[in-house]
Amino acid sequence: MTIHDISVPLQNGMHFWQGDPEPNISRIEAHERGDAWTTSHLSFAAHIGTHIDAPLHRIRGGNTVDKLDLQTLLGRAYVVDLMQVETEITASDLIARNVPSDVKRLLFKTRNGDLWAREGFQKNFVALSADGAEWVVERGIKLVGMDYLSADVFLTDTAPAHDTLLNASVVIVEGMMLQHVAAGWYTLICLPIKIAGADGAPARAILYTGSLEEEK
Repeated sequence: MTIHDISVPLQNGMHFWQGDPEPNISRIEAHERGDAWTTSHLSFAAHIGTHIDAPLHRIRGGNTVDKLDLQTLLGRAYVVDLMQVETEITASDLIARNVPSDVKRLLFKTRNGDLWAREGFQKNFVALSADGAEWVVERGIKLVGMDYLSADVFLTDTAPAHDTLLNASVVIVEGMMLQHVAAGWYTLICLPIKIAGADGAPARAILYTGSLEEEK
């Protein structure tokens, strides 16, 4: 079995959405200071690193992250290569890639992968267009994965991709690291932290090929 960890490490100095509080991970106890324990304090917004948007993020009274169907977050997923897209992934882009008709979890691999190596938040990331989001819903896809921090382009007056997807109960995973993953079929495991009543949560996400077998 081959495992690809597509999660962003949570750490000080990482990329975070402009306007959110800067992530801070500190030691409140440390062996190096003579303490008996090492204990960390974590401070960051729910939408940090690799994370899941729950409907409540955009929809008043929408479902919360702890109520999402875990079956949607586990299963076959298809990575589609969209490296040539400059700004927004459109329906035409997706049609041209011949995405398999039975896809239920679709992950977008774009030039965003290179942005993670740059210092600070990057505004010129590739996102999903309004008609691209409509195409996803029309195809019956239940989960989409973005390889930077938003499904919509930076600072739009509206958020058509989020609104279209979340109103159709499509799970949005943002902040996946797909630059070293080839296009094709995988099995996805993507589980958010179970934060009661939250609009989103960081997640650990992996793709794997082969079979999960009990170690002998």
